[in-house]
Amino acid sequence: MTPFNRALVLPAALLLAGGIVAVSLPASSRAATTTTTLCNSQSAPVGGGAYTIGNNEWGSGDPECITTDGSAGFRVANSSIAKTRVGAPGGYPAIYKGCHWGACTPGSGLPVKVSNIHAGTVTTSWSTSQPGGSNVYNVAYDIWFNQTPTTSGAPNGTELMIWLNHHGPKHPYGHKVASTVRIGGRGYNVWFGRARQGWNTVSYTMTTGTASVRKLDLHALVADAVSRGYISRSWYLIGVEAGFELWQGGAGLATKSFSVNVDAGTRSRHLACHAVMSQRHPAGHSTTDVVVRTAGHAEVTTVAHFKTGNRSRKLRATVHGRVVIPYCVHAALPGYRVRVSVTVRRGSRSGTCSTWFTPRAA
Repeated sequence: MTPFNRALVLPAALLLAGGIVAVSLPASSRAATTTTTLCNSQSAPVGGGAYTIGNNEWGSGDPECITTDGSAGFRVANSSIAKTRVGAPGGYPAIYKGCHWGACTPGSGLPVKVSNIHAGTVTTSWSTSQPGGSNVYNVAYDIWFNQTPTTSGAPNGTELMIWLNHHGPKHPYGHKVASTVRIGGRGYNVWFGRARQGWNTVSYTMTTGTASVRKLDLHALVADAVSRGYISRSWYLIGVEAGFELWQGGAGLATKSFSVNVDAGTRSRHLACHAVMSQRHPAGHSTTDVVVRTAGHAEVTTVAHFKTGNRSRKLRATVHGRVVIPYCVHAALPGYRVRVSVTVRRGSRSGTCSTWFTPRAA
């Protein structure tokens, strides 16, 4: 992906402030289907909360939106993006598991230390629809590595992209460093560049384009990037995203299904993390508590993402693995949903979870 200052996605619960539209379609004999529309940089949990989708239109102000029915997929409903043929795309509507700029899906099994990624540790399946015409886009995984298990902002390791296909004349960021190499039974061209924001970008473009992959094992690609010096074995895989970089148009692109599986043996090496708020809707000038349950004596760090900035707190859990961390909401904006990201750590093991609260007027 061409490097950029990626904006944090906004939660879809901000119905009043964000312009997200939920439309109830005619009900069948069994149940009604609800379609949610996300525009600009809005996001929403899907797949029972196991995944998050985000429209992530960061490089364009033209009308562009995606829709979802709540399953692990989405469709680009409309797009007037019209970027030049040189430079960054207008957006990257995508679905992910793990962490994206500090926003983490629950129970993902991530992060995973690179040295612990073996055959079968992390596999993914993705099925897409790809329109033709004058659209210019790619169909690409965006897989992020950080030098530590968690980050509340931009990762500082490597962005590993896997291009399943593309339509139009675009190619990955950087320079081609290898052609037609066989990795994990597939042919790839390899590109590499150093983003101005500080992370590496390594891209693997399939020599034979495809609309879907099934049980794609990330181990072989990660191992190749490690062997080339682009990823360190001491870093952590923190998120797996899949979507479409849009330069021109893109309406009709769709993720029909998506899944990421992290091996149960890997998950067992990570600490449990569960967080709830003592009050979801605290009054202004009051206090609400983040109640976290994890392993006994684990170090617990919470970051409340207020509109005016982030506030971090750190405490140690009791012998029973419980900790209560208070946040004063006197400066919070009523009606603004405040996400709280949580990191737990004990020794070499770690885990992440999140919760939220929305202040109300005093």
